[in-house]
Amino acid sequence: MTLHQMTPVTAVDGTTGSSGPRVWTDMTVEVALSVMAGARVTHLLVCDEDGGPTGRVSRAGLIAVRDGAGYTDRVRLRDLSDISDISGISDIS
Repeated sequence: MTLHQMTPVTAVDGTTGSSGPRVWTDMTVEVALSVMAGARVTHLLVCDEDGGPTGRVSRAGLIAVRDGAGYTDRVRLRDLSDISDISGISDIS
């Protein structure tokens, strides 16, 4: 088990230009929504396996995915990268 799997949410440091909870692509949509609720935020930064931010996912986008016809509780954030705007993933660059 890697460190990011044991600690799925960390604060983003000021050097990235973005702030908020940070999560990894292997997190499920349901867990991401729970993290958002617990942190009282409307978006999460999505990071690659090296911890570098690759995008942002919004609560509204995740809810839209969860309410979609093809949704299962096994959908992970990495599965959303090829879905259009409804996924709530946006580039942070």
